[in-house]
Amino acid sequence: MKSDGNTLLLAAALSCSLAALAHLGCIVFGGDCYRFLGAGEQMAQMADQGLWYPTMVTSTIVAVLLIWTLYALSGAGVIRRLPLTRYILIAIAAVFLARGAAFVSLMPLFPENSLTFWIVSSGICLFIGGLFSVGTFQQWSSLGSRVA
Repeated sequence: MKSDGNTLLLAAALSCSLAALAHLGCIVFGGDCYRFLGAGEQMAQMADQGLWYPTMVTSTIVAVLLIWTLYALSGAGVIRRLPLTRYILIAIAAVFLARGAAFVSLMPLFPENSLTFWIVSSGICLFIGGLFSVGTFQQWSSLGSRVA
């Protein structure tokens, strides 16, 4: 499919794929990578012990980020139109923006995550959410209201 040249959605796709790669690094490199990325000592220790929980949680995040990468590429016109592209791009933007804005409320739920983790990851989420938001707005008319 011919690209519509939406650089913001392309940047959103690149950002999601890099985030997926960083999370994949945690699975591959284990506890030290979880520690480096600020995920908390409990997750790092579980990974070091070979427990399934960190791998499953992180694998789920990787899968979601890769699906979101595909939707950004679809919205940018790089790949074929995926089902509900317009609406899913809105939802993705909302999730990133909500995650970025709500970090103060989320911090007590994950007390082992460092303040640096919360500030950096929330800033990244706000940035990616902005890319999805503005990129989707720019593509709105070309995305159409059709389902596929």
